[in-house]
Formats: sequence, structure tokens, C-alpha cells
Amino acid sequence: MAKNIVLWMVLITIFLVIATNIGSMNAPENITASEFKSMVEIGTIRKVDIGSETIRITTHDSKELTTANNIHYAFDQGFIPFLEQHNVEYNYLPKESPNLIQQLLVASFPILIIIAVFFFIMRQMHGGAGGKGGPMSFGKSKARMLNEDEIKTTFDDVAGVDEAKEDVEELVDFLRDPGKYHRLGGKIPRGVLLAGQPGTGKTLLAKAIAGEAKVPFFSISGSDFVEMFVGVGASRVRDMFEQAKKAAPCIVFIDEIDAVGRSRGVGNGGGNDEREQTLNQLLVEMDGFEANDGIIVIAATNRPDILDPALKRPGRFDRQIEVSLPDVIGREQILKVHSKKVPLDNTVNLGIIARGTPGFSGADLANLVNEAALFAARLNKRTVSAEDFDKAKDKVVMGSERKNKVMTHKEKENTAYHESGHTILAYLGKESDPIHKVTIIPRAKTLGFLMQLPEGDVVSHSRQWFLTQIETLYAGRIAEEMLYGFNGTTTGASNDIEMATNYARYMVAKIGFSKELGPILYEKEEQSYLGGGSSSDFSQATREKVDSEVRKILETAYANTSKILEEKRDVLEAMKDALMEYETLLPDQIDDIMHGRPVQPPKNWNVDNAENPAKSETPKESETSKESDESDSQKD
Repeated sequence: MAKNIVLWMVLITIFLVIATNIGSMNAPENITASEFKSMVEIGTIRKVDIGSETIRITTHDSKELTTANNIHYAFDQGFIPFLEQHNVEYNYLPKESPNLIQQLLVASFPILIIIAVFFFIMRQMHGGAGGKGGPMSFGKSKARMLNEDEIKTTFDDVAGVDEAKEDVEELVDFLRDPGKYHRLGGKIPRGVLLAGQPGTGKTLLAKAIAGEAKVPFFSISGSDFVEMFVGVGASRVRDMFEQAKKAAPCIVFIDEIDAVGRSRGVGNGGGNDEREQTLNQLLVEMDGFEANDGIIVIAATNRPDILDPALKRPGRFDRQIEVSLPDVIGREQILKVHSKKVPLDNTVNLGIIARGTPGFSGADLANLVNEAALFAARLNKRTVSAEDFDKAKDKVVMGSERKNKVMTHKEKENTAYHESGHTILAYLGKESDPIHKVTIIPRAKTLGFLMQLPEGDVVSHSRQWFLTQIETLYAGRIAEEMLYGFNGTTTGASNDIEMATNYARYMVAKIGFSKELGPILYEKEEQSYLGGGSSSDFSQATREKVDSEVRKILETAYANTSKILEEKRDVLEAMKDALMEYETLLPDQIDDIMHGRPVQPPKNWNVDNAENPAKSETPKESETSKESDESDSQKD
């Protein structure tokens, strides 16, 4: 209120000052005594009004002038007789009273400015409109409260996490009817920890709980508790729970709680006093001497392994719910939720899209639907098609198409051989996933890639699956070597070699897929907050055996792949020619090539080339230079 009053006073003062300045700008022209005398003598002046300080002059043509009152001295006290001699009308004006209000406002204007600045600084120091966030309110909670009417999210908006939804439905039932549980002596969990990978919907699930229960919802991030001053975080925790008590029953949601809930005394340099004090206060508030009945604390993190054990014990976060990545059915449900407002044509099958997006989180699928809609909008379509979803998936997985990347004929041919080798081994390999497509269109850091479409979610893999993956990865490098010799191979296989080596080492040292070394763990992952990496408790001789067994697997796979590609040399050439012509091959075309049939162009190939004629042209050798750090990615 005080701030508004000061603001209006400042505005009024500014207005008066501007009006005064404008008035002075339109004031009559001031003349000297000699000019006045000359004008009287020649008969230009008709009337003179004599004031206390100035004389206002009116000419015969109604022009207004002014001069100083002390002009009398220029006429040796004969001013009035001079006027009468020349028949000039004169008049004495009453004494002017000063405008006290205007003078007062103008004089007080600097003081008002200082007062306004003072009020502004003090208001900012106290944290602005909400009394939070300023240096005078360090100990105030930064939690944002949403009333039950502000939360529109319900369980209908959450898909793909059915098990997690079942676990939290009990919380909603308790908040709606706590007496049903109290009659039987039951107590609702004080805290619920939602753990899962980023983007799986932990925050969305917490909001849905509040939306279904119709209770106030306090939302805050774990990093909002921690400040550079010791004791501030603990004060904010106390203030947050005080606010929650007044609004009980309610939900307090702490996102990314690992920012404040890390294990105490762990890490380089020991713990931070401020963070540990904040954690201690949180532990006390959740399960201390004072009961916080009606307050349910829901926390989310993707690092439950680093949380302090006291935080996860029964009585605090005594219920831990794993929000995992959705399976194929869950992904289809998520796609249905996010495509409610997206017009889809009859070519879109969300089940097929769900099957082709293994490992996608809810956030990834939401982004996929949005990218597909953007692709359709760029082409001024009225509906989103399956082709738009396919382009969107390529962009999400492999990055945007590099239309400014002009490949030389040799680069394009080498990439075509490379991807043809991958495709042949993926087609013939045992337990290999079905091929979705192969392309030599550059995207992000890849010049081309092979995408395979799993038939469903796979929880475990056999030894044969790993061997097939290694052979498929090596096929690109071997195809280059067959055509250009060892010295003609490129850096395009660097990522393939790395992945193949990791697969082989994982088989030998982690999951016991070596007959010679047996089912023994030779390498174990260290906790990331203890330094990361892997360690081994075995001798140097044993580690040499592990390396030898890894090399044996890789060399055997390399030899088998070379033999297969030599036998399929004609297929390799045919697939290379098809990729050079069409740039992208789909399963039906690949099947034709593998069976020696003529290759049919894609249905939309002529349309694509009509819209972008440069796409089918072969650039000259001098148009671009080879990028040595380009690498090929074989997997989706």
C-alpha cells in the first residue's frame, strides 16, 4: 500500500514538472529595453500590462511579448509619460501570489525519489511480494503451494507405470478417508520415495496423487534448501513443515532430494555442514518427537543408491516405489495420452510405434509425438502420418538430418558399403532383431546407420545374441576392407569397434559367458560417488586370461563375419548400388536384395526427389573434405 502511494506521488510530481516545462516553452518572447522603446516610437505596441516583475506587451497584430519591470530605469523615471505621449494603453496588474503547491512539489521531488528507492530496496530485501527469497528472509521456505483447485492432473494423465499407480492409490484413499485406516490402527506411510530414471514420470505421478486426493500440494526442489550460510536450509525445512501443518492433510513434494539427502560423511573432503544440518532437520521433521499427522512427504530421485540410510528407514521414507521405464504396452498407453490433441491419420499404428521405441521414457515419447506434429506442420498437413513419426524417431534417436553436409562420391560409396555390411549380417544373424531400415543420410555425427526393430521388450539376452551383435558391428569395417584393402579403411568403424569390445569384455568378465574362465565375476562396478570405474580383485595373470579370452571372442567373430561377406559378395554390391540410388532401404527392399530380386523404389522416393532434386545428385569430389571424426552408429 505504501509503495503504491509513493508511486502515485512520484507520477504526479513528474507530471507537474513536465507541465511547467511545457508552459515555459510556450512563454512569450522576451525583448530588451531598447527594443521596447523603438517599438513604442514607431507605434507597434498597442497595450502594456505592468506587473510586479515583468511587463507584458501586446502589439497591434495581437502578438505577445514580455520584458523586465526594471525597464523604468531606462527612461529616467519617465516611463509612464513616454507611454502616454505615444498613446499606448497601460494597466497595472495585481501582485502575483506564488503557487505554493507547485513549488512544494518541485522542491520535494528529489526527496520523494529517495523515499521511493528506499521502499523498493527494503521490499526487495524482504523477498518481494511473497516475503520470500530476499536476504532478510533466508530462513523462509521456498515451497510453492498449489491448492486442490489448481491441480488438474489425475491418474488418467499418467500411463505406463501401472504398478507404481497401484502403490500410490492407497495414499489417495487415506487422504480422502483417513478414518477408515485409523479405526483398524493402521498408519499411512509418512514418506514415499519415487525412484527411477529421468523422464519416467515421477513428478507427474506426485501431482496426480494430489489431484486425485484434492488436497494442497507443496512443491520444492532439494537444491532450494541449501545455501552458503549454515543453518539456512534447516530453517527452511522447519518453515516448510510449519506451513504444511496449517494446510494438513496435504502433500509435500521434494524433487531431486539427492541434492540434500546424500549419505553423510561420504565423498572427497567429507560432508558439507550446511547440507548435513538440513538433512538432520528433515530427518527430525519426518520422524521426531513432534507428530506431523496428515502430512505425506513424497520425494523423487534418480539416484536412490546415494541417499542416507537414515532417510530411507521405516518411519521416514518407508515406502520406495520404483518408477521404471515403460514396457511396450505402457509405451502405447503413453503415446495415446500425448496424442489426444494430435490429429492422426489412418496410417498411424501406435502399437507399432511403441514396439519400435524400446528404452524410451515417458518424456522421450512426449517429445516424439511433438516432433512428429512439427514435421507434419512444416508440410502444411492436416493430420500426422506414420511417415512423420518415422522421421521424428530418426531425429530423436540419431539427431537432425544434416542437409548442409555434401558428401563426395567416394564418401557416399564407402558409407554405402559400410552400412550394407551391417545389414547383411543383421539379416542373416541368429537371434538378430528385425531390420527397420538402413540409410546413408548423414545425421548428427553419423554418415549412415542401420536401425533394427525389436519384436518386443527383452529382459535378458543369450550368448548367441551377443555374438551376433559383435559380428554385425564388425561387418561394416570388414566390408570397407574387402573393397578398399586394409589401408583404405576409414574411421567410420571406431564406434563399432568400441561397442564390440565392450560386448566381449562384458561376456567374459561380468556374466560368465566364457567356458575357459567359467561363471566368475572378474570386474565389478564401483559406486559412482566413491570414484566410479571398475575394479578387480584378481591377479595380473588372471586379468591377462580375461584379455586373452576377450581377444579370442573378437577374432572368431571377425573371421566368421569375413567368411559370410565373402560368400555374399554379390549381395553386398547389389545393396551398395541400391543405397547409392535410393539412400534409404526399407525391409521389403532389403528382402528383395537378399533373395536376388530386382529392387523396387520406395513409395515416396519420386516425391522426395521432386521436392529436393539436389538429394539425388552426386556432388563433385572438390565440394567437401573428409571429416576424420565422423563415426558410424549401428544400433537404434
